[in-house]
Amino acid sequence: MSGHSKWATTKHKKAILDSRRAKSFAKLIKNIEVAARGGGPDLAGNPGLELAVTKAKKTSVPADNIDRAIKRGAGLLGDAVDYQTIMYEGYGPQGTAILIECLTDNKNRAASEVRLAVGRNGGNMGDPGSVAYMFTRKGIVGLPKNGLTEDDLLMAVLEAGAEEVKDEGESFEIISDPQDLPAIRAALTEAGIEYESDEAGFVPSMQVELDVENARKFMKLYDALEDLDDVQNIYSNADMSADVLAALEED
Repeated sequence: MSGHSKWATTKHKKAILDSRRAKSFAKLIKNIEVAARGGGPDLAGNPGLELAVTKAKKTSVPADNIDRAIKRGAGLLGDAVDYQTIMYEGYGPQGTAILIECLTDNKNRAASEVRLAVGRNGGNMGDPGSVAYMFTRKGIVGLPKNGLTEDDLLMAVLEAGAEEVKDEGESFEIISDPQDLPAIRAALTEAGIEYESDEAGFVPSMQVELDVENARKFMKLYDALEDLDDVQNIYSNADMSADVLAALEED
């Protein structure tokens, strides 16, 4: 799941439970199936599939599972499941904006479950377009600092198309046009710099810094949405200071 801020990184570190890992695998496999269905099984000629496979490998999805997902998506193992991508918009605590990206074979089920999770956890659903204008689709690469400086990173990835390097506390995020992700990955590999994640996602134009009470409410809403099988990604303009994150860690 993706928040592209410090709270998301913290969440990933805390969520190492087997159930979460299995759910993450299932969502990555679904991404591969959809990409293979849309553009065929050849990674070289299908950038979306290449990105989905790279992401799955980074998360240690077994190679056999990846291979089966490609074949299943491309229809080589019989009929492929027809998934639809649907984006829901809503509001969380303190007026935070939330984009909820679903990949589902049952639109009615997805809509019902998302609406229920948002309503039960202090959020409100929004009309189409109500918060989407606050976000821009970008390529996002996340990596631990490991002694690197912003200048070190910029030197490595600027010519590959990087637009910005964001300091996220213990990690950096490299922001680019989504089409430049393969070039940025190649530049990092050439420079010997390891990265943890890379994806095309939505970056907010402005952020809302949450106090401790609203941060707790936000994480409850985030968890409820993340637990839904149809939800692939969650994007928000919620941000949390180091002090607020420290308070959450103590909970």
